Amino acid sequence: MRIHNFSAGPSVLPLSVLEKAAAEMLTHGHDGMSVMEMSHRSKAYQAIFDKTYERLASLLSLPKDYHILFMQGGATTQFAALPLNLLNGSGKADYVDTGSWSLAAIDEGRKYGDIAVAASSEDSDYTTIPDLKGQWWRPDADYVHLTSNNTIYGTAFDTFPDTGSVPLVADMSSDLLSRPIDVSKFGLIYAGAQKNAGCAGLTLVIVREDLLGMAHKLTPVMLDYKVQMKKGSMYNTPPTYAIYIAGLVYDWLHEQGDLAGIAAVNQKKAALLYNFLDQSTLFHARVEAPHRSLMNIPFMLPDELTEEKFLKEADQRGFANLKGHRSVGGMRASLYNALSFESVTQLVLFMADFEQRHL
Repeated sequence: MRIHNFSAGPSVLPLSVLEKAAAEMLTHGHDGMSVMEMSHRSKAYQAIFDKTYERLASLLSLPKDYHILFMQGGATTQFAALPLNLLNGSGKADYVDTGSWSLAAIDEGRKYGDIAVAASSEDSDYTTIPDLKGQWWRPDADYVHLTSNNTIYGTAFDTFPDTGSVPLVADMSSDLLSRPIDVSKFGLIYAGAQKNAGCAGLTLVIVREDLLGMAHKLTPVMLDYKVQMKKGSMYNTPPTYAIYIAGLVYDWLHEQGDLAGIAAVNQKKAALLYNFLDQSTLFHARVEAPHRSLMNIPFMLPDELTEEKFLKEADQRGFANLKGHRSVGGMRASLYNALSFESVTQLVLFMADFEQRHL
């Protein structure tokens, strides 16, 4: 029996994707072997790769002057790859600090150049998104970086700033493919796939063509975006099975009505939980309405003893991975694409019952 999985990542996958992968585990189609056994240079695997790429490009309405790279190492590796590839003019880049993951990107970037914190929500304990109005970035910066959805703190950018001629870069690990976005507003987007875009092991990089080819001479070949683009993401063996799983996820997203369709479901799921939290006297949301994430919803209880009781009962009733991140505490429900509306409904019913018994 499958449980209700609210994990912040790796996250729940669509059941139909798991079933198809299981059915094809021993033999993919008429190929006579598992995808995990295929040469990445074979025609059979190239067909899988091409279909995955084309489906993702379609979901994103990818402009013609952008490329998708299938890489490895997670977003954390991109914290270094990004400045190595793009910090090639003034040697300056401006970052928006919205918590742990943006701070990690800032720390890594400072190894390679002049990295400034152009805006921060530290003063609100990261319960808000900074007010990005006016000229808040350096005009000679090589790029501006932000984290679109803050998994730990439960905040997210509803809209994105216009940084003029300075390329805007976004770490979208937690919300890529959860809603439609205008890719043309960004110079580069990167994301670990294990939230909404596949399983762990695959990292997506979406990059505008004019930003390729200027990597620092000491950039490792595996982190050079132009090399990866020219080699079709196959300079070496790519994460073949993770790419295959991603392709199944993208097919599933298409069946849900593409990104507009899944966005409507995601809004409905989040509204159900936020509405309960806003009227509850026992539980309360950590983030105020204008800054709330639809993907990650942290919430608090009055004390640690009540939290322990809640988590114990939740586990007994089949609600997994609700404990908040250690740096924030409390609870956190992650409502990624593949988490069903039914799972959120059952969670709210359980929380209402728990509240009635513990007030």
